[in-house]
Amino acid sequence: MKRLLIFDTTLRDGEQSPGYGMTSEQKLQLAKQLESLGVDIIEAGFPAASPEDLAGVQNIARQVKKSTIATLARCSDGDIEACARGLEGAEKGRIHIFLSTSDLHLEHKLGIDRQTALEKIAKATRLARKYSNDVEFSPKNATRTNIDYLVQTSQIAVDEGATTLNLPDTVGYSSPAEYRAMFETVRARVRGIDKVVLSAHCHNDLGLAVANSLAAIEGGAGQVECTINGVGERAGNASFEEIIMAIHVRSNVFPYETGIDKKLIYPTSQLLSALTGVGVQPNKAVVGRNAFAHESGVHQHGVIKDRRTYEIMTPESVGAPPTRLVLGRHSGRHAVAARLADLGYPVAGTTLNLVYDRFLRACEFGTALGDDDLI
Repeated sequence: MKRLLIFDTTLRDGEQSPGYGMTSEQKLQLAKQLESLGVDIIEAGFPAASPEDLAGVQNIARQVKKSTIATLARCSDGDIEACARGLEGAEKGRIHIFLSTSDLHLEHKLGIDRQTALEKIAKATRLARKYSNDVEFSPKNATRTNIDYLVQTSQIAVDEGATTLNLPDTVGYSSPAEYRAMFETVRARVRGIDKVVLSAHCHNDLGLAVANSLAAIEGGAGQVECTINGVGERAGNASFEEIIMAIHVRSNVFPYETGIDKKLIYPTSQLLSALTGVGVQPNKAVVGRNAFAHESGVHQHGVIKDRRTYEIMTPESVGAPPTRLVLGRHSGRHAVAARLADLGYPVAGTTLNLVYDRFLRACEFGTALGDDDLI
């Protein structure tokens, strides 16, 4: 199976989203958890943004040794030099540079033409390579960039020594088929691409970030960029836990392996929520509190007999609490009887019918019943 690199940007892209700001100590705590989780590359921050960001990156770089520590920079000397200062003391460091390449961004955001952008990319990549042998380049807004020009920008970065080429769907615009085709085109047309790791970075504006990331892997990406709980600007980034478990559960479709300790997925999700004070929605895949909960009587009956009938993964596999049978108005006799038996009150036959009728009346207002209510 092909080894897939996991690049976590919770501390950089994720922390940019409103309400997710963390102190330097909190960032270090999460970085150490990501290291234990088995993340290959941790994007620790944007050192040029502020002295606090620089100090936070330096703190992580000195103390996290198993994962590569990445820092982000615009294609400017000052940003790249700040990244180099941030990585002092890092055992494994990466400088990640970016420049918008779509005509929309070049004209209306940067106010430069295509040729000037190419010159900036070449100069910045050369400078980054002076400070690090591990350099990643991202043509920002790649999915809305003219494909011929995208190949040009990619070629310049590769020629100047970039070791990773990230093709971001910056505004969550692409469809899976389009995104995969873009990777296949770059692989086919950029010279020397076989010596470079292709990377996917997807936003979730249309709810397609995970689907697009998986399509990119099929198109040749060897690295995927994501965040815990899918946090990030606007609608967020591709969800770390969903990508990892999609690859694990559907290994017949995605024959890749990662270095992730899956049993630490749920604890890491909970840690991020605790640090930021922002929880995940109940129906969030993999880590939401309803991800392994069942209220429908038909589903509960199946789970009681064999949990595989309605669970394609176990809560234990991601370190989550055990399966919950939520007893509400959609629950059936089997679930009520099973829970009562667990509580030491086995009932059957006419007694069960009587109890179940009372149970349904108690649930008339849609409220789930706890164990004390059931007893």
